[in-house]
Amino acid sequence: MTSPRIIVVCQARTGSTRLPGKVMLPVAGAPMIIRFMERVRRATLPTEVVIATTTLPSDDGLARLCEQHGFHVFRGHETDLLDRHLRCAEAYSADVVVKVPSDCPLIDPEIIDMVIAAYLEREGSVDFVSNLHPDTFPDGNDVEVMSMQVLREAHRRATKSHHREHTTPWMWDGNPDVRCLTVQMPDDKDLSLTHRWTVDHPEDYMLVRSVYEALYPQNPCFSFNDILSFLKKHPEIHLVNRHLAGVTWYRPPFNPLSRPA
Repeated sequence: MTSPRIIVVCQARTGSTRLPGKVMLPVAGAPMIIRFMERVRRATLPTEVVIATTTLPSDDGLARLCEQHGFHVFRGHETDLLDRHLRCAEAYSADVVVKVPSDCPLIDPEIIDMVIAAYLEREGSVDFVSNLHPDTFPDGNDVEVMSMQVLREAHRRATKSHHREHTTPWMWDGNPDVRCLTVQMPDDKDLSLTHRWTVDHPEDYMLVRSVYEALYPQNPCFSFNDILSFLKKHPEIHLVNRHLAGVTWYRPPFNPLSRPA
């Protein structure tokens, strides 16, 4: 049996409204987008990892930078992320699509593999697997895995603006046609309201930069648990963005089809 082509699509642009140019901010001697892609590319299950940016001239530099570092780049719609993800997946002949946003520079490749493995173990009986709905991992460990079939169906049927802008809400937002599964933190832990590792605000960047400065020089492959241990030893860093923990663009009701993996 032929293994499915698993394409990780990492959306990125320089026009972020909350923290403009965040993907280009320096982290451990390189732009944040490069450090992020280094981590994503260490996942073992994907076939390809692709940066999906916009066709805007303002993202020309981002595209060139990623290509210079040997990363695949796809360019698509500025605001319709659902369309950008589908076109990118089609361009790389995907069977399975993985969505990982570029504002997650501390993402652990083992978590990416964990969520993909949960999908593959149940392939044919699930359409969409994530570690987000509901979320128990720290924000900034976002992994969503979907079949090409459900991505195409979402593209065809989704009409609400937030469904188009955020790619996956049509799939997990209580849609009875989509079979969903949620991968949760081991041992019933929930770190989603106490740890925030995504980058949307200056305080988030301060935390991420501090983690990299402390851990990257000794071990560029530092893990999820390494980050937790460091933040436990340095509460002044852990707390720098604590007031933002649990803040999301949209917190839906629990999808009754979702269940822990």
